[in-house]
Amino acid sequence: MTGSEAAAPQAHTPVMQQYLAVKAEYPDTLVFYRMGDFYELFWADAEKAARLLDITLTRRGQSAGQPVVMAGVPAHSVETYLARLVELGESVAICEQVGDVATAKGPVERKVVRVVTPGTLTDAALLSDKRDPVLLALHAGERGRYGLAWLSVTQGELQLAECEAAALESTLARVGPSELLYSAGAPTTLEQRLAAWAASAERRASLTARPAWQFDAGLGQRKLLEQLQAASLDAWGASELSAAHAAASALLAWAEHTQGRSLSHVRELRVQRADALIDLPPATRRNLELVRTLRGEEAPTLFSLLDTCQTGMGSRLLRRWLLEPARDRSAAQARIDAIGVLRGEDPSDAPSLGALRAALKGQADVERIAARVALRQVRPRELVALRQSLQNSEHIQSISRRGSGLLAEISAQLSPPEGCAALLGRALLDEPAALLRDGGVIRDGFDAELDELRAIQNNCDDFLLALEARERERTGIANLRVQFNKVHGFYIEVTQGQLDKVPADYRRRQTLKNAERFITPELKAFEDKALSAQERGLAREKWLYEQLLDALQPFVPALTRLARALATLDALCALAERSLTLNWCAPQFVREPCIEIRAGRHPVVEARLAETRGAAFIANDTVLGAKTRMQIITGPNMGGKSTYMRQVALIVLLASIGSYVPATACRLGPIDAIHTRIGAADDLANAQSTFMVEMTEAAQILRAATPQSLVLMDEIGRGTSTYDGLALAAAIAKHLHDRAQCYTLFATHYFELTAFPAEHHAAVNMHVSAAESGHDIVFLHALEPGPASKSYGIQVARLAGLPAPVLQHARQTLAALESGAADRTQPDLFATAEPSVPTAPIPSEVELRLAEIDPDALTPREALDLLYQLKRLV
Repeated sequence: MTGSEAAAPQAHTPVMQQYLAVKAEYPDTLVFYRMGDFYELFWADAEKAARLLDITLTRRGQSAGQPVVMAGVPAHSVETYLARLVELGESVAICEQVGDVATAKGPVERKVVRVVTPGTLTDAALLSDKRDPVLLALHAGERGRYGLAWLSVTQGELQLAECEAAALESTLARVGPSELLYSAGAPTTLEQRLAAWAASAERRASLTARPAWQFDAGLGQRKLLEQLQAASLDAWGASELSAAHAAASALLAWAEHTQGRSLSHVRELRVQRADALIDLPPATRRNLELVRTLRGEEAPTLFSLLDTCQTGMGSRLLRRWLLEPARDRSAAQARIDAIGVLRGEDPSDAPSLGALRAALKGQADVERIAARVALRQVRPRELVALRQSLQNSEHIQSISRRGSGLLAEISAQLSPPEGCAALLGRALLDEPAALLRDGGVIRDGFDAELDELRAIQNNCDDFLLALEARERERTGIANLRVQFNKVHGFYIEVTQGQLDKVPADYRRRQTLKNAERFITPELKAFEDKALSAQERGLAREKWLYEQLLDALQPFVPALTRLARALATLDALCALAERSLTLNWCAPQFVREPCIEIRAGRHPVVEARLAETRGAAFIANDTVLGAKTRMQIITGPNMGGKSTYMRQVALIVLLASIGSYVPATACRLGPIDAIHTRIGAADDLANAQSTFMVEMTEAAQILRAATPQSLVLMDEIGRGTSTYDGLALAAAIAKHLHDRAQCYTLFATHYFELTAFPAEHHAAVNMHVSAAESGHDIVFLHALEPGPASKSYGIQVARLAGLPAPVLQHARQTLAALESGAADRTQPDLFATAEPSVPTAPIPSEVELRLAEIDPDALTPREALDLLYQLKRLV
């Protein structure tokens, strides 16, 4: 052997060569490589999976002269591990054995059958019932416009939008993608911007770079036309959205790649335009706790209070209504009318709400099952549940026929596709196996060949008993037994003492300590037939199941329409139930500008009070309109200012989605946005202080607010010095009143701002009331006209548990400050010219020390010592 031959690199083993070929196609994806009862990961994938999943990392054997680093997860529990990886933002390629192990020469053939990513989940075990994973593609178009395309693979509706650069983060927040695709050729600034957004998103989004050539507008338009089976996009108003077409190109390519097939169930398109929805910026969603609390929990929120839906598809639709309210009132009014019918307000035209909800409770998730049928990923038990739901939908339709308006439209769509339930009933057992590979799925009588193969397997015991009886009689061996095991197959067992009676046609199969096992030509022929029947039966069953999926494909569009009707009915029934249980009223939409609420309540706080304390919520009126656009709200901390402001916003939002509202009456004019500036928090990741976050959000509101916007400003300016904050608060209030002219609820502790209404005609003073007794305070939570008399900050501090000496010092300091402030002139905060504000004198250390002294409590010696201390301070 020459030196060069000795140095030649060693080749990988055949199995590792096959694995590396698969891995080369999915370099940025974890590959789950099926080997028997486990999915194995190798080398870098194994090290990463071991770290993320806390599984054992091992080294077994060698390939190309190197130890094979590997880690594995059991195939029967793979969904658990996939769920954890997807939650961490990882993607996984599932590589299955597709060849025949018995006939394979070398490694059995394997291929990737699907790719699981955060935005393309379809498995029921990996999905939340309450929300859909969303896959979104983003393309930077011309003149600073961005094109977006997104879909939920399990929903079957594709959506397009375009936005300006300034609105990108807000648009992404509204869609809430689980996975965001962008061009690998995108500018570094855009990558950084997307990374910053993904890191700060409500639920961290996974970022996936795709080749730049996939973001092609012409290719995207062709893909859309093919997907929708249409000749033009004009019907959807999407013909001119070239940047969105480019995004759709990459979106559809990636979705098809992950599913391993085209998305035949995606036949709907919706274009979202900025002026079609009520704007709910990220700060508004967070501050109003629509779907998550400020701590990131799923309850108690407005959605958790509303969601009494009986099906997952109803919950998901209700969530979309809540996060995507339309400015146009037609859909909301139709829902309000439908809720009125479901409440039984007209008994002659009312279906039974209780009967509808009881019938809906048993419904399967038809929407997701239909999608999995189209993707050929549906499991046998899901199809049985679908059949039961189809049969039940006829019952639901019969109950809902009494409804009118929107309910009548829904009822007309509840007819199950003709022949679908019957086909499923003929094809599937009532209780099939969980997995097709286990067999026991297809019903007896559906296929003659399968019935014959099953008969061979089922008659096996009868044949063996008959053979055993015949052989005992033929051989005279009374204890002869005919049996079967998985290792040696069928055999005839004879004890050592009876071996002299064994016939010549017996062939030895196995020797035991006390017996011998034989096979005969007749038994061998039956063995071949029986074992072959089992394998052929399972193969036949798999083939029949595939044929069933083929037969179900034409039903997918009708199943999708049925699912939407069931979801809509379920969401409406939930809103009707909530309105009855919580004593809500129907809002009235009007054309004139106004927000008029009588005895309004905060829905979540009211429910929590009733649940935890059994206490009643204090209701308050709100009257905003052409003559009163702004309320300057003062009063103590914990007095209810923030609760009142939020309840107004929530009532406006509930009315806008077509729900009844927590009030005794509500009149609502046109609304285009709800903006909030509430709370204080650092944004350390982006190096922004509390005050910087406060001013950034305020700046966004001032630029975006219109006369049809509702703005909530809570304690603006408190993140800086008193006079800076006061000046900024005054200027912001003036801009909102004079220029934006929006509906504004402006809560503040700056009592100087109570002078604002005197010079601004559309502003009024309001305050939340409190009663004081000595050093104690009672919050009355009632909103009353006029400014508050004081803030009661020290009383609130006492309730929080501050030490008594600290409180006493604070009272003395406050008295000193108030007596000094009485001699100073109040500046005009609202004058056009910048006012000259005198600097407030700061009490000296001697003055502060004197303020603490109680002369009557001092002994002569203590008084003398104190005098020397004061002299030293001077």
